[in-house]
Amino acid sequence: METYILIGALVVALGAIAFSVFEHIRTRRLLKSLSDMIDSAIEGSFEETAFDESMYSLLESELHEYLTSSSLSAAKVKEEKEKINMLISDISHQTKTPVANLLLYSELLSEEDLDESSKEKVAAIKAQSEKLKFLIDSLVKMSRLENGLMSFVPVVSSVDELLESITDSLSARAEAKGITITYEPTQLSIKCDPKWTYEAVFNIADNAVKYTNRGGVKLCAKEYEMFVRIDIEDTGIGISEEESAKIFSRFYRSRDVSSEEGVGIGLCLAREIITGEGGYIKLESSPGEGSRFSVYIPKG
Repeated sequence: METYILIGALVVALGAIAFSVFEHIRTRRLLKSLSDMIDSAIEGSFEETAFDESMYSLLESELHEYLTSSSLSAAKVKEEKEKINMLISDISHQTKTPVANLLLYSELLSEEDLDESSKEKVAAIKAQSEKLKFLIDSLVKMSRLENGLMSFVPVVSSVDELLESITDSLSARAEAKGITITYEPTQLSIKCDPKWTYEAVFNIADNAVKYTNRGGVKLCAKEYEMFVRIDIEDTGIGISEEESAKIFSRFYRSRDVSSEEGVGIGLCLAREIITGEGGYIKLESSPGEGSRFSVYIPKG
């Protein structure tokens, strides 16, 4: 009798062990299946055919349904982005010649012997044409950057050459406003795409000159462990704390500067460029006390 009891206990124990092993194997298979699904989704190779109909797990079925929906959504978003990019490129291509002609004929008209009223109108046409050209060019750049169609080519570049070039480009405009623009010479270097970095820092410095009516604008650089910080500091109208979070948004323009020319895209483009190069931008400002934009770019 005791033998039968012992045998029965042994059978139960073996059954429990077998069941435990079976459950362990099934759990590992389930976890591996879920892991494979997630990995294929991360790699962008998840497809409907990846689902095995023999899978019995409700969790697997629900995850499969979710990943399928996500893949379709991602594909749709990508397709929409491509359509938008093509549309903007088409607009740029179709408007390039008309805008160039507007600028050309406004230049020719400005050389004619016109009365003061006509000269003012020609100057307005030229200014608005330049504004339109800048807007179209910026939208194309923004679209290509956001869709990853334009890559950066980072090389070691001189900060001093960058600051000197920007200062020279803006000195005539600053002088016309009765303000100064200066930079501090430096021996620092950064790793960036020189053309794109120039555009980003120039846009910020251009805004500083535009919104400064007394004093001036100063450019300088400071070295950190991983970055070089380029400061663009002005004595202009300043920016409130509420608006500081909005000024990098596309087309945002403060009511305080509505009388100034601009389209509200320069700072947005600057942030896209610097972020794409592995850097970032910080702002310190108070209304009536000027602003300081700090551009952090990887060291050379």
